[in-house]
Amino acid sequence: MQKHTVVKILLIFSLVFTTGNLFAKESEKKEHEGEGGLKERIKEFIDHHLQDSYDFTLFSDEEANKHYGFPLPVILWDNGLKVFSSSKFHHGETVAEVDGNYYKLYHSKIYKTDASGTINYDEDHHATNAKPLDFSITKNVVSMLLISLLMFFMFRSLAKSYKKNNGIPTGVGRFLEPLVLFIRDDIAIPNIGEHKYKKYMSFLLTVFFFIWFLNLLGMTPLGVNVTGNIAVTFALALIVFLITNLTANKNYWGHIFWMPGVPTFMKVVLAPIELLGVFIKPFSLMIRLYANMTAGHVVLMSIIGMIFLFKNWIGGPLSFGLAFALSILELLVAALQAYIFTMLSALYFGMANEEAHH
Repeated sequence: MQKHTVVKILLIFSLVFTTGNLFAKESEKKEHEGEGGLKERIKEFIDHHLQDSYDFTLFSDEEANKHYGFPLPVILWDNGLKVFSSSKFHHGETVAEVDGNYYKLYHSKIYKTDASGTINYDEDHHATNAKPLDFSITKNVVSMLLISLLMFFMFRSLAKSYKKNNGIPTGVGRFLEPLVLFIRDDIAIPNIGEHKYKKYMSFLLTVFFFIWFLNLLGMTPLGVNVTGNIAVTFALALIVFLITNLTANKNYWGHIFWMPGVPTFMKVVLAPIELLGVFIKPFSLMIRLYANMTAGHVVLMSIIGMIFLFKNWIGGPLSFGLAFALSILELLVAALQAYIFTMLSALYFGMANEEAHH
């Protein structure tokens, strides 16, 4: 237990220190711009952290304009398949030429343009250039693949240890088994039922560890914000929606469209409301996870940025201490959001399989 505590504290400290170091370099570079310029730079840094990217940058030297990391494959469909390395964009500074077509990376999106990289705008200053269909392997996709591989090897190790030691886990299995039993005994069985929970266990285990590990990865200084991406939370909520409604029994649909024991007039009135609830439930899953994780990142980065706005021996240490305390709280939130998503998913599965009461 002490080992895990030390690792967590070191992880938090590295996040605060690394982010603070990056802010320090930015503040020195833009010091002549004054407080307004520094605030704008902090806001840009936070926005950049929240967005996905086409390369995996580990750290940057802004003074030398060097970025250390590795490019990722860009996959576009524009009258045919276009595949090239994101290094052609040079972090958005140049236009990528592929088979006579020109593409520009602008505000984390790829637009089709001319050789000079011209971006056209409408009256609301929104880019009007054509956007090709984008199937690129971005930083968030790489993060999800890495977490998926980690989960595969961890659960494979747990399964092997059960087989070798007559049901007694060893190694990483000692860490996983209490969590697996917790999800089974405290989430799946109470909400779904002892006779029907097994067919949902694989999904519940997967979604809990997937969200939790991604949340923890977002606490590192790598600038990963997967669960703060609404497209990811939408996909997870959509899977819950499909599983819930495709595995539901006739009693579930009966309670939605023709509630038993309710006057006929009220059945007609309540049916649209109940049907709307079918879509509101997964929508709430999507927004809750997205909003909580995004808010945590924004608040933490903002507090770190305040260190360089105060620039005194009182405000700096106070901001650092607050950022450190908030980082510890974020570790709890990372697990809590995974738990809530899994708990509500199990609750919806249980409602879809509830038997009629006579």
